[in-house]
Amino acid sequence: MNTVKTVRELRAAVARARSEGKRIGFVPTMGNLHSGHIALITKARQRVDFVVASIFVNPLQFGAGEDLDKYPRTLAADQEKLLEAGCSLLFAPTVEEMYPDGMAGQTRVSVPLLSEGLCGASRPGHFEGVATVVSKLFNMVQPDLAIFGQKDYQQLAVIRALVHDLNMPIQIIGEPTVRAADGLALSSRNGFLNEQQRAVAPVVYRALSSIAESIRQGERDFPALIQAQRQQLEAAGLRPDYLEIRHALTLRPATAEDRDLVILVAAFLGTTRLIDNLHLNLDTPA
Repeated sequence: MNTVKTVRELRAAVARARSEGKRIGFVPTMGNLHSGHIALITKARQRVDFVVASIFVNPLQFGAGEDLDKYPRTLAADQEKLLEAGCSLLFAPTVEEMYPDGMAGQTRVSVPLLSEGLCGASRPGHFEGVATVVSKLFNMVQPDLAIFGQKDYQQLAVIRALVHDLNMPIQIIGEPTVRAADGLALSSRNGFLNEQQRAVAPVVYRALSSIAESIRQGERDFPALIQAQRQQLEAAGLRPDYLEIRHALTLRPATAEDRDLVILVAAFLGTTRLIDNLHLNLDTPA
């Protein structure tokens, strides 16, 4: 596996792969890789001949007071994991390479509606930063397909929309969330949890599972279900940011008649913000 740090090197390597008739898959990350990321690489390898991963902690998607400076940067360990997983090429640019003219005058990509509410309400400008950097990366790599984890459900919806709306010829694949044995969604931010907090954290997934089971059993009083599980989260010591039931495709607030649902949560445990979701299609057997 080669590691390149410039757009010129990246494009040259991808061009060589294309000249050999290879299909290109892309897995963008912010590094500090865990089993969830490696599952995306594995899925890409099953579908294409040449897998490109990127590691870039994107300042444009971090707001004031967020954890940009303390976000874990573990390039050497990440390279080892990618090599073992069979990644073909790693793109690990600097901020200056991605934003050579600075960020103040950077053209931005905005995806309305889907970016609003949920994490978009709590982190103003976050999804504009995500959409902008992903658009840049897509133009740099020009992959046939790109794979994202479903843990960041709203982010995945935003990326699907920008690819559709901007007519990008890229297939977007969402891979199921990889979880620890106790149900906690794997995340780089889990490393910020102390031992006591880590023992409490699985209550987030239990809240989602409880709501999903109640809905499958026929309960349609969504506000009551939400309120009950918010209380459970608070009783466990978390501070819920949001806990909502939305339509899975449009992300509009769900109604009792909807059959394709997603239950989404963000909650603080200490200073760490955990997010998770559970997709629930009532027309599909449990």
